[in-house]
Amino acid sequence: MIVVVFNKPDFEYDVHSLLKEFFPQEDVQMYYSCSPDEVEGKNLACTHHEMTDDGVKEFADASQVFKIDYVGDEIDIKTAGESICTKISVTGTDRKETKNRLKLALYSMIEKETGRSLPWGTLSGIRPTKIAMKCIEDGMSDKEAYDYLKETYLASNEKIDLSIGIAKREKALLDKVDYDNGYSLYIGIPFCPSTCAYCSFTSYPLGVWKNRVDDYLDALEKEIDYTAQKFYHRKLNSIYIGGGTPTTLSPAQLDRLIRKIKCSFDLKDCLEFTVEAGRPDSITREKLLALKKNGISRISVNPQTMKQQTLDIIGRHHTVDDTIQSFKLARELGFDNINMDLIMGLPEETIDDVRHTMELVKELAPDNVTIHSLAVKRAARLTIFKDRYSDMQMVNTQEHMDLCAAYCKQMGLEPYYLYRQKGMAGNMENVGYAANGKAGVYNILIMEEKQTIVACGAGASTKRVWPVPNPDGTHRIDRCENVKDVGQYIARIDEMIERKIKLFEEK
Repeated sequence: MIVVVFNKPDFEYDVHSLLKEFFPQEDVQMYYSCSPDEVEGKNLACTHHEMTDDGVKEFADASQVFKIDYVGDEIDIKTAGESICTKISVTGTDRKETKNRLKLALYSMIEKETGRSLPWGTLSGIRPTKIAMKCIEDGMSDKEAYDYLKETYLASNEKIDLSIGIAKREKALLDKVDYDNGYSLYIGIPFCPSTCAYCSFTSYPLGVWKNRVDDYLDALEKEIDYTAQKFYHRKLNSIYIGGGTPTTLSPAQLDRLIRKIKCSFDLKDCLEFTVEAGRPDSITREKLLALKKNGISRISVNPQTMKQQTLDIIGRHHTVDDTIQSFKLARELGFDNINMDLIMGLPEETIDDVRHTMELVKELAPDNVTIHSLAVKRAARLTIFKDRYSDMQMVNTQEHMDLCAAYCKQMGLEPYYLYRQKGMAGNMENVGYAANGKAGVYNILIMEEKQTIVACGAGASTKRVWPVPNPDGTHRIDRCENVKDVGQYIARIDEMIERKIKLFEEK
């Protein structure tokens, strides 16, 4: 356990996130030495308890105790016993700079004590390329952007180069998008053949809900109708049907859904229409034909790994050969923009297993490959039943990521989008690679947060991005979420629509 004691509530979330990046297996607990009145009513990111300064002595079982004291225009950071301490001045700084100085000081203390550094430095957010993009938009040269990322966040040379390169490719693609008058559409299908051990997305085994799928589509169509009416005057730039696994729907249900979308929206400005076919055990010729006849431009066939033992461990009820045959079938039917998702850090996978997977993927020659670093969430079975997996090795390193990048380069694929998640194996990232002209526009839009994305379906989250930027170049973003439970979504669909009505009221 790692304990942090603040003398007032401020920057708890940032400190907690940085410590979890360094010590992902440790429980990080936040405490306060201030009075309860100073904490009451605060919207704090971490669990907290009121205590006195003397209470630090109570943490005999803690592996490390940090004290963070705000004193006037200074912040004191100390370890228990003051074996390591530092003091930073925040005179004349704004909140963002104060946060960065605090994180840099804490990072330097931990690095000095442990001899470890992090590939992304102090960056713990999920969108590091947004910072590189802002540098480019501000007119910085590559060197100026590099120096800024190095000095401000201590990121490694490799990650800075990756961020800047991706930001440039993103900008070239996003120049085609109308932020002010455009929007994108997400449709969620929350069903899967089975639930993978690492998954925390809104998804339910199809076998439990198969008799209510049409009821779900009825509710979904009501939400689609509202969206089409509300946004008839705006340009629809991209559509993404995800999940879950959309191809758990029958061919007739897929046809019904896509025809509903095509009849409800003007698609003349739509740059891309993606359906995440995903699980090979949900793909059939009839379903692919239903997608093809409706003009779907981009699909996914996601193996996650080409090692059968790993597929069995994580609960994917398909074989390696199922993946290969599903991909070949999609090619045979004329799909020319196919993505494959892979995950690094799965249980019992070695670097040789990754090499084997990449060799088989290379033979298939997909148009996109997305390399994910395993991120185990609280709701995933790997966490809930962690004792069951405690003896299994889950390793991801820069060597794994470099190996995948090298194979993608051999396939003629360049990195075009990147994001991170909390708890990622090896403190790494997710990177999307694509052939020329095959990059996923929706993937970039959801990461850069410059365009409104209207999301329909159980567990879907809508983001309203305001067109006029803030002084720092960021945009105001408001959100609303749909309930996750399928039954509740069906029963409360009018409430879900009402949430969107309130979100998009003029303000």
